[in-house]
Amino acid sequence: MTVETDPTSRRAPAAIAGAKQRILDTADSLFYSVGIHTVGVDRLIKESKVTKATFYKHYRAKDNLVLEYVKHRHETERREIEALVADAASPADALRRLTARVLEQLQGPHFRGCAFLNAAVEFPEPRHPVRVLVAAHRDWYSELVADLFKGTSHPLPGDAADEFVVAMDGAMSGGYAGDPVAAAAAIQRTTDALLAHTA
Repeated sequence: MTVETDPTSRRAPAAIAGAKQRILDTADSLFYSVGIHTVGVDRLIKESKVTKATFYKHYRAKDNLVLEYVKHRHETERREIEALVADAASPADALRRLTARVLEQLQGPHFRGCAFLNAAVEFPEPRHPVRVLVAAHRDWYSELVADLFKGTSHPLPGDAADEFVVAMDGAMSGGYAGDPVAAAAAIQRTTDALLAHTA
C-alpha cells in the first residue's frame, strides 16, 4: 500500500530556493539603492517576506549576504558584458557598446553610480573580503578591456584600458553625484579619442 505524502512537501525545495533568492534580490535592491551599512537584518527579513529562521538558515549572518550580493553583481555584469562582446562586430564595436551601456545606465531612473565603487567606499579596509571581491571584479573588467584594445591594434592597449576604465569610473561617479549629461558626453569623447589611435 502506498501512503500519500503531503503534497506541499513536494514544493518545499523550490520554496526554500525561492526564499533564498528572494532574500538576495531584496538585498541587491536595498544595498544598491540606500547603501549596505544602512540596511539592517530586520529590514531585509521584512522586505523579503521571510522568517528570521529562514534568513539565518540560508545566510547565517548579514556579512555572508553582503558577499553574495557583490558576487551576484559580478556574475550578472560578467554575463551581460560577455554577451555584449560576443555580439559585437569587432573589438572596437565592443568598446563602443560598453560605452553605450554606461550611457544607458546613466539615464536609468534608479541609477546610483557603480555598485562596486559604492561597496568599496563602505568597506575601506583593502583586505576586507568585500574589497577583495571588488578588486577581482575590476581586474576582470580591466583585462577584458585591454584584450579588446589589443584586438583593435592600439599601440598601447594596457594604457588605453587604464584610461577607459578610469573614465568609466568617473562617468559613473560624476553621473550620479553631478550632471549625467556631462558625464555621458565626457565618456563618449574619451572612447572616441582612444579608438582614434586604433588601426
